Amino acid sequence: MKPVENLVKDSIKNLKPCAHGGEILDAAGKSGFKREEILDFSSSVNPLGPSKKALEAAKNSFKEIATYPDSNSNELRQAIADHFDGLSKTNVIVGNGSTELMYLFAETFMKKGDTAVIPAPTFGEYESAVRKTGETPKFVKLDKNFNVDATVFAHEMVGAKIVFLCNPNNPTSILIPSETLTGIIEKALEQDSLVFLDEDFLEFVENEKALSMINKIKAYPNLFILRSFTKIFGLTGLRVGYGIASEEIINVLLCAKIPWNVNCLAQAAAVVALKDGEHLRVTRELIKNEKAFLSTELEKIKSFKVFPPDANFFFIDIRKSGLTATELKNKLLRQGILIRDCTSFRELDEYFIRVAVKTREENERLIEALKRTVKN
Repeated sequence: MKPVENLVKDSIKNLKPCAHGGEILDAAGKSGFKREEILDFSSSVNPLGPSKKALEAAKNSFKEIATYPDSNSNELRQAIADHFDGLSKTNVIVGNGSTELMYLFAETFMKKGDTAVIPAPTFGEYESAVRKTGETPKFVKLDKNFNVDATVFAHEMVGAKIVFLCNPNNPTSILIPSETLTGIIEKALEQDSLVFLDEDFLEFVENEKALSMINKIKAYPNLFILRSFTKIFGLTGLRVGYGIASEEIINVLLCAKIPWNVNCLAQAAAVVALKDGEHLRVTRELIKNEKAFLSTELEKIKSFKVFPPDANFFFIDIRKSGLTATELKNKLLRQGILIRDCTSFRELDEYFIRVAVKTREENERLIEALKRTVKN
């Protein structure tokens, strides 16, 4: 038999795994700490965890494990539509985490010779999704303050099939100004380009509803908006994400997705999580207060350049500390704290880190560890 690598199609052969935060098992193996002993600031999810009501709904669904789940997640799609004004179930698709929908979208719409435009730095799975189709992404570097330069971006996106955007951006925690975002979407519409807008972290932003483009999908039939139950809802391990778009886009994606992609426990938990408004209220209040606390404390570390966060995580330039991001990550891990080394992000050097907002006790432990480790 030929070597297996000779049998692999070219679009897959050179793929490499994308680095992520939340690699707790790997961190435990390297540090000697037990998984539950590590404080994970590398993964920007709800520090309170999921709604207790959602967990109870998942538990009550154990009896359904012996049967196939609803292949199109119809009850959950309806619950999502009801959660927003002016949507119907036909505007919603549900995925096995939002990442599945990134790959599904690229696979469905990228044809041979097509271009996808991606800002840099941003979430790495957009690039991987495009490369898996066999096409090559085009990167547009953010400006020196890590904002989208509207003029440059509009020029670079000419002729693109898909434009990927993350709002607020990961790892920078910076929102795209509404006028810039609208301008890009309208420019894309003029040239028949699709816009894949990732709003996974927007629910942590105080004026989320005013900033979201969900209520604009009827005006922009080229727009697909990604949301997740991983971040604010805390259903991280159950893997549930969803997309909102025109009925035409959703119908195509429903035909292209794999069947039974979301399990019965995840569907049940997500339906109830959407309805637990009190859990969301408490979460947002905690994030607001703790983001202010962390901002004040991180600013006291003079060797850090802290970028003002719009989302529930901080993006920090540590070059004046005398440490690289990898060195700081390793030093903190020896103290049972895991941060995100941002070296793997395209267009970032080795001096950027990302840390999530957690509870007061956890945030205080992070600050104490940083003060012990970093020169001021």
